[in-house]
Amino acid sequence: MAELRYLSSRGGAPPLTLSEAIRQGLAPDGGLYVPTRLPEVDVAAVARATRLPDVAQSALRGFFQGDRLEPNLADIARTAFDFPAPTTAVEKCQDPLFVLELFHGPTAAFKDFGARFLAAALSRLRGEQSRPLQILVATSGDTGGAVAAAFHGRHGIEVTVLYPKGLVSPTQEQQLTCWGGNVRALAVLGRFDDCQRLVKEAFADAALRERFELSSANSINLGRLLPQTVYYWAASLRVARAHHEAASFVIPSGNLGNATACIWARRLGAPIASIVLAHNANRTVPDYLRDGGLRPRPSVATISSAMDVGNPSNLERLSALYPDVAQMRGALSAQSISDEATRTRIRLDFERYGRIWCPHSAVAAEAYMRLAPAVRTRGRWVVVATAHPAKFREIIEPLIGEALTLPPNLARLYDRPAKPTPIEPDIEALKRAL
Repeated sequence: MAELRYLSSRGGAPPLTLSEAIRQGLAPDGGLYVPTRLPEVDVAAVARATRLPDVAQSALRGFFQGDRLEPNLADIARTAFDFPAPTTAVEKCQDPLFVLELFHGPTAAFKDFGARFLAAALSRLRGEQSRPLQILVATSGDTGGAVAAAFHGRHGIEVTVLYPKGLVSPTQEQQLTCWGGNVRALAVLGRFDDCQRLVKEAFADAALRERFELSSANSINLGRLLPQTVYYWAASLRVARAHHEAASFVIPSGNLGNATACIWARRLGAPIASIVLAHNANRTVPDYLRDGGLRPRPSVATISSAMDVGNPSNLERLSALYPDVAQMRGALSAQSISDEATRTRIRLDFERYGRIWCPHSAVAAEAYMRLAPAVRTRGRWVVVATAHPAKFREIIEPLIGEALTLPPNLARLYDRPAKPTPIEPDIEALKRAL
């Protein structure tokens, strides 16, 4: 089979190899790289794998075929998937409900998988580059911490994390700003949309591109997105083996990287039935699916801060798969959940089931409960839990009436001093910081 090539979602950039697309991150025309076709996957081979690194090798082999990274895929997978992603049943719940727990990594968020995969890949692509590789990452909470942890101390790679000052939880801010060394944290005096805009403007700035080799570690980068398909393969196959039916997923959604990964996994052959996207008050996607009009807007601050995205980047990748809104409606659905409903769901599910949700996972749990009873009892549903609740103690503890203990992987980050640098939300300020 011929080596895959990757094109910009906007069609204004030449095709690249996988390695080139990962290194560039964002296409020169501002688009996101997508494969010219989705590769064929040996579903039986993926189903035989039981460990996440082995699932990754089988599921992603077609994307890497013929690329210079192909011989490294096994090592990259072992590096990225060295902690579990269990699928656990919600005890006492009358519905056949499961939880995909994605918070067992170094920074207790699902983005650890993609960040570690990308870091391992880019480290193998550095070679003898004369210019430093500068990773720019905009974060509304968890991405920056995961990327900082994954890249910290890697030779020849510098990381700059941009986050909206005052709009992430204290624990999130600590894990964004405590690294030092080759990791710089910039507290942008604005919203996440400003952070994301600055990253895109930096990629278009000729002076910066002359000085640095720029790349991104957001889910706009294929190296972040591809590994996120792996845990959907693994979870759906576990459900299929145990219950002989396809799993349906409810996914907390912001920039749509995690949602796109699930949809790609289903298109590649994973036994996945329905996909529901659970958004907070940032309802660009639910409104688009409802009335067909795409209206990006400034983000709204909520208690599920990592999902505060008013202009989701990965909607371009979804639109590449489903150019017509009617097609997209046939592939997925979306709901918008208020902060009030999110708080209520956290309290109720703790009282009923003893399950403690982070504010993002609670948005998904509430979206699940709003499905019609006949839909909930048809098939096996999986709520995707994207972060550990202890990252949001100031929100969770008053709701459940109990203190939360930081897991060891988060507690050790408090031994490091925080080092944020505030900047104005304009490109000249970013250039001065760099």
